[in-house]
Amino acid sequence: MPLEMSPASTEHWLEVLEAQGYRLTAPRRVVVEVIAQTDRALSPLAVFDIARIRYPQLGLTTVYRTLEKLEALGLVQLVHQANGCHTYIAAPAGHQHLLICEYCGRTLFFGGDDLGSLIDQIERESGYRVHEHLLQLTGTCPGCHTD
Repeated sequence: MPLEMSPASTEHWLEVLEAQGYRLTAPRRVVVEVIAQTDRALSPLAVFDIARIRYPQLGLTTVYRTLEKLEALGLVQLVHQANGCHTYIAAPAGHQHLLICEYCGRTLFFGGDDLGSLIDQIERESGYRVHEHLLQLTGTCPGCHTD
């Protein structure tokens, strides 16, 4: 069952960054605010465009570096796109899977891990040992599909 995303706590993210030794500059704060408060998967360029409205002096390098740090800290999740580009969304709490609208980028996380038998079969057939998995479904959200 899909779970609506709740906006991440901007202040918590800033505290985590600061605790890891990162300076809390105005540009970094704006990038954190943009990505923490959206329910859409955003490309670095989209984050840049939105954040520059709030902080016109923002540089694109700051966006990339901040997203990289947030991902390394587990605060954002990389979203793989069919076109090969990557977008970012606030990471869920715990292990959840991603449902993303291919038109508007709206995302939902959903639980459920009924993949045990499939993973067992894959391990038997391939000889691999699966340690982790990522499940991302793509479709159209209620606001974008026209049935």
